[in-house]
Amino acid sequence: MTSLRLDPTPVGDLGRTALVVVDAQRGFEDPWWGPRDNPDCDRNIAALVRAWSRHRRPLVFVRHDSESPDSPLAAGSDGNRLKGYLTARPDLEVTKTVNSSFHGTPDLDAWLRAGDISRIVVCGITTNHCCETTARVGGNLGYDVLFALDATHTFDRTAPDGSTVTADELARVTATNLHGEFATVVSTADLLDDEDASAPETPATA
Repeated sequence: MTSLRLDPTPVGDLGRTALVVVDAQRGFEDPWWGPRDNPDCDRNIAALVRAWSRHRRPLVFVRHDSESPDSPLAAGSDGNRLKGYLTARPDLEVTKTVNSSFHGTPDLDAWLRAGDISRIVVCGITTNHCCETTARVGGNLGYDVLFALDATHTFDRTAPDGSTVTADELARVTATNLHGEFATVVSTADLLDDEDASAPETPATA
C-alpha cells in the first residue's frame, strides 16, 4: 500500500475478538476486476488467520455468492471458492449475496452475541465495498470494530464523471470514512505479537 502510512495503534487484549475474513475468494485474482492495490494483502490476511488460529480466538470466514452468472464470484464457480491459504477451520462460515457480512447466513450478529463477542477485526476483499460495509454495519450494531486496512485490497473504479479513481485513493478514503466513526483503522502489525510476527508464512496463493 503506497498511499497511506499508519501510525502504530494500541489495540489491547484480543482474546475475545473475532477475526472476520471477508470474501477472500479465488475470483478476485481474475483480471476482469482491473488494477488493484496492496500486493501484501493476502500475506497479511494469512498472517492474521494464522495468529487467530494459534491463539484459538473466534474466526469467521465470509464468502460472497454472486447471483450474476457472469461474475468471477458466481455461486458454484471455481472463483467462488475461498483462497487456498485459508486452510484453518473457522468457527463460523457465512455466505452472503450483498455487501454486508451481517446480512448473510448464518446470522453473524446473532452468533457474535451468543458468544458474548463485542469486538471484531475486519479484513478481506474489497476494501471499499464488502469490508467497509461490514465495518459500518458492525459499528452501527454497537461492535468495537478494528479495520485491518493493509489486510484488504481493492481495484480502480470509474467515477460518475468518467475519471478513474485509483485503488490506493479508494483505500485512503475508506480509512478516512471509517476511522473514529465506525471503526478504528489499524495495521496487521498492530494485531500480531512477536511470536505471531516471526511464525513461518503460509503461502498466500489463490
